[in-house]
Amino acid sequence: MTPTRKRRLIAVALILLAVGVAAALTVTALSQNMTYLFSPTETLAGKAPPGASFKLGGVVLESSIKRDPNSLKVDFVVTDRFKQIPVEYTGILPDLFREGQSVIATGKMQGDRFIAREVLAKHDESYMPKEVADAIAKAKAAHAAETK
Repeated sequence: MTPTRKRRLIAVALILLAVGVAAALTVTALSQNMTYLFSPTETLAGKAPPGASFKLGGVVLESSIKRDPNSLKVDFVVTDRFKQIPVEYTGILPDLFREGQSVIATGKMQGDRFIAREVLAKHDESYMPKEVADAIAKAKAAHAAETK
């Protein structure tokens, strides 16, 4: 092998190595920023990552909203109609937030409570986010399998 060919081969190998390292770092960074949606049933079954941020989807349980009169803190319960998780949120809720409506809350579990940093509410009466509908359908299937 001539010295020129050897230098070219080394240069191409270094370029490929650099591209591979950059791709690996990009994939790692993107996977750490992903937040997955879980229903209350899946969360209580341990499928949600412990200590990591994720999205909790379901319906706000009727008669569960409790507001702190001295702050923006709100406690409510999210359910998929099989299991329930208490949620704590401090901030301004969306205008469409109310009991019996679909919500997606982003945050972390702290003990048996979900501490939300963001709450999204559905936009009209006939719409349910696909992720929430899928999570409720999965919970329904899991509940049916448990009762057999």
